Amino acid sequence: MLEQLVRTPLDTGLTTPFILVILIALEAVLSADNAIALASIAQSLEDPQLQRRALNFGLVAAYVLRITLILTATWVIRFWQFQVLGAAYLLWLTFRYFLSEEDTQHHHRSGFSSLWQVIPIIAITDLAFSLDSVTTAIAVADQLWLIIAGGTIGVLALRFLAELFIRWLGEYTHLEDAGYVTVGFVGVRLLLKAVYPAFVPPEWLTIVAIALVFFWGFSERKRSDTASND
Repeated sequence: MLEQLVRTPLDTGLTTPFILVILIALEAVLSADNAIALASIAQSLEDPQLQRRALNFGLVAAYVLRITLILTATWVIRFWQFQVLGAAYLLWLTFRYFLSEEDTQHHHRSGFSSLWQVIPIIAITDLAFSLDSVTTAIAVADQLWLIIAGGTIGVLALRFLAELFIRWLGEYTHLEDAGYVTVGFVGVRLLLKAVYPAFVPPEWLTIVAIALVFFWGFSERKRSDTASND
């Protein structure tokens, strides 16, 4: 369907900008769950300055890994083992979070406490998420510079989205749990795509499921200290 959509404006001379718009839209749709995952990881650093530094350095490393993935994508997608590794990593993050001890506010802990621990975790997490989005981008466009442009815009958007989510994580009770549930969704989808493609849910169903989880994540605000004292 995407290929037919892309080929529609061939005779109008609008193919390149049309594909670029589609790639940017895909990155925006596919980046929300990635952004909340990276925000949750960065939030484990209590100092806001360290959080910003972790996102900056982590996403620079993530961008290098993403470009490497794009340049080697036609080779990578032939090996289902890469998707299994990506799925195993995302599922490990999910289980690590939900099996961790709860703090005094009955929230789980991600378990990452130092800047140099968080930076590579952010980079590798983005790479695992990118395994799906990059293959989608390749299905839409066959021009390398377009895919790189879409990926570049995606990483820039991810940086600002992640910082926004860090603020929201401090405001909504279930948002961090919802973030890790979506990480688990993506991990399961990657695993099915690698070992049993017939069982992979359609993209629209995955987006609807993630949207419902996000709705739950934003369903309850945390009580402020002043409100609780009253």
